[in-house]
Amino acid sequence: MQKTLIVIGAGLESIPVLQRANEMGLHVVAVDANPQAPGFAHAHESVIGCVYTPEITVAALTEWSRQGGKPHGVICAAVDAPGTVAAVADHFRLTAVSAETARLATDKKAMKDRFSEMGIPIPWYQEIFSAGELSRILDECRETLVIKPVDSRGARGVLRLVYGSADMPDPAWAFECAKIESPTGRVMVEKHLDGPQISTEGFVVNGQTFCPGFSDRNYEFLDRFAPNIIENGGDLPSFLDQDTQQAVKDLSGKAAIALGIENSMFKGDMVVHNGKPYVIEMAARLSGGYFCSHEIPWNTGVDFTGTAIRLALGERPDPEAMTPSFQKGVAQRYLFPKPGKVVAIEGVETALVMYGICMVEIRTAVGETIAPATSHPARAGVVMAKAETREKAIKQVEAAVAAIKIITS
Repeated sequence: MQKTLIVIGAGLESIPVLQRANEMGLHVVAVDANPQAPGFAHAHESVIGCVYTPEITVAALTEWSRQGGKPHGVICAAVDAPGTVAAVADHFRLTAVSAETARLATDKKAMKDRFSEMGIPIPWYQEIFSAGELSRILDECRETLVIKPVDSRGARGVLRLVYGSADMPDPAWAFECAKIESPTGRVMVEKHLDGPQISTEGFVVNGQTFCPGFSDRNYEFLDRFAPNIIENGGDLPSFLDQDTQQAVKDLSGKAAIALGIENSMFKGDMVVHNGKPYVIEMAARLSGGYFCSHEIPWNTGVDFTGTAIRLALGERPDPEAMTPSFQKGVAQRYLFPKPGKVVAIEGVETALVMYGICMVEIRTAVGETIAPATSHPARAGVVMAKAETREKAIKQVEAAVAAIKIITS
């Protein structure tokens, strides 16, 4: 019997998940609010439903089921929508994270509260309710803080406040910038811990954790985009020593379990500060940015997306399927043209044929306007390379980025 997988999200970065589900012989039903979502072309059926509004999606899928549809699993792809996944799973009695786990994973204040209760190392944090409160905290601590919406995504409204620096924004502006990006108007601050930041991605299966995804995050443009915090891809394998990597992986797994993740996947934002790992945030879903679909398989040989789909279908993958079989070099960089109207795009074909380049994706076109980069969705394209070593992959991807010119006026 052919099984049916519901995929919440049908945007550009959802396509690899939809493709993998097709390769696995599944009947694929994609859900998105955009009737023109590019992922719909890779699904057997398309359902219009808001990925961030569980009741709308459940209602739409209920109507779909009345026409004879019967799902066997649900997963979200490149969207931070575990709440919708949980609601759909509860309605159709499928395997997924609980509504409470989804709430903890999308409310950063509640997440930090849970981590604090469970003894998970995290930066100091506090919810704030006014610009005056932010000013007072800055004056008292006199160190770098991060202000962010409690419940947003994609680095929207996330600012680095370096006390006493020339880039330090007005606290009133910073508070409103974060607040406007929160659907509930809630804002929090936390201490900025310096040190290497890492993206982890793994699974919790029958109480055991596996963490094949491990990438050094690249924040080389912190000053360029200050006070916004914009990531510029990442590099694999990590430069960190094996003991430190294992400590980060172990903490990622403990944090996932603390959130209640079971027989599902997790995505961790981690930092190593003064030699000790800390959790910045944890998501109960597949990553975006092609980390789960491209970087992890290229780096480790682990079919991360396929394994996540099997878990969503109620299967229990073998440990070998979640364990790296090698460590090859992978590097990813984004394109950040100058703001303005795009008048020409050059060098794409040159970059595509460069040795080791596996992806060049341009997310703008001539005639479109490039806005200043204030969050991750503003990035104009992505380039990825793979090689035998990390160093070679970085060299290749940087050469390809240099070859591409998005010219603005």
